[in-house]
Amino acid sequence: MAISTIQLGFNPRTFLTTIGTGRRLLSFQESHLIFAQGEASDGLFFIQAGKVQLSVVSEGGKEATLGILGEDDFFGEGGLAGQLVRMSSATAMTDCVLLHIKKKAMMLAMSREPKLSATFVKYLLKRNIRYQDDLVDQLFNSSEKRLARILLLMAHFGKEGVVTEIEVPKLSQETLAEMVGTTRSRVSFFMNKFRKLGFVNYDNGHHLRVHNSLLSVVLNDDGGTGTSGTTTANSKKALEPPSEPGGPPEKERAHRPPLPKPPTSTEMNVPK
Repeated sequence: MAISTIQLGFNPRTFLTTIGTGRRLLSFQESHLIFAQGEASDGLFFIQAGKVQLSVVSEGGKEATLGILGEDDFFGEGGLAGQLVRMSSATAMTDCVLLHIKKKAMMLAMSREPKLSATFVKYLLKRNIRYQDDLVDQLFNSSEKRLARILLLMAHFGKEGVVTEIEVPKLSQETLAEMVGTTRSRVSFFMNKFRKLGFVNYDNGHHLRVHNSLLSVVLNDDGGTGTSGTTTANSKKALEPPSEPGGPPEKERAHRPPLPKPPTSTEMNVPK
């Protein structure tokens, strides 16, 4: 008599790292297209190793980067919710090892194994929170803070076991500008600023080293790294990033509007 998986104890990680019915391991070299926007959806992917870039192209041909995914992330799961075609493209940023899981196999496993279902739901909830954070980031934070946050997310700072400095694939400034929602010149300005302050190092090879001290930019309340001491008018001007055409000044965009002060008794015409 065969022993059931329930008797043995189901391990979601084992399911997501081994081949089996409806599951197969795939390897992709750096820059290889995993799937293209508009292709038929035939299941989802689980990243065992490497990094994957998700992007979308408008009807006018404009491309935007949706996100950078890493180890233990899912992508392409839209088919589980009824999407018949891929809504974005996925490209290997580095050499990748992926587990492809067919829709039927994933749905059947989740219905039989609560641990796998809980793991998948937890991932979707965390990603939904990330999307909400991205929206708040776009609404209230400066482009300097948004760039710092994206670099920290790519380096997975905040996850257990992450060291003070980690190497991530080097993205073009155009791609970073798409993700931040700003211009390439502003990304170039801030990346040079981060490098001079020791927050990043991108001088060697095809990788970028991000130091956890970059977190100070995100936590800074004045909209960026700021400078200590007094500066002359010329040096202050030199430290300002290139302006964003058609947008508000950076300092105005970086802060939430202040709450109005309560009126005084004189303004309210209250008799003494």
